[in-house]
Amino acid sequence: MRPCAAAFVALLALAGPALADSALPPARYAHEQLADPAKERVAHDLMLTLRCIVCQGQSIADSDAELAGDMRALVRSRIDAGETPESIRDWLIERYGRWVTYEPPVDAVTAPLWVTPLILLALGGWLARGRFRGRGRR
Repeated sequence: MRPCAAAFVALLALAGPALADSALPPARYAHEQLADPAKERVAHDLMLTLRCIVCQGQSIADSDAELAGDMRALVRSRIDAGETPESIRDWLIERYGRWVTYEPPVDAVTAPLWVTPLILLALGGWLARGRFRGRGRR
């Protein structure tokens, strides 16, 4: 392979991430708030509880990812249409899985997530109690 062709292939491979975003304009409510402040507050509160699928560590309210903008537009348009936040969250969980929400429901799958901190706190208290009791006897 010629050096010029190899350089072209390398540049083409590096250009992939730069071309990943679509050229379409953002959805109407991706960066635009609802006209009704009460509905916008409800939508924003819901958006803070939903995780960005791309960023994974940010809520869709804080993320600049294109998919997060689409999710914000979806939440705002559904709130504007009169849907409840619970039904929107349920629809998103059905579509993207439980991971999309920062507040996983308590069920058989997530029970260890909720119970383990309590067990560790009880174990830590029991160990601390034993250590403090041992000091008093000396």
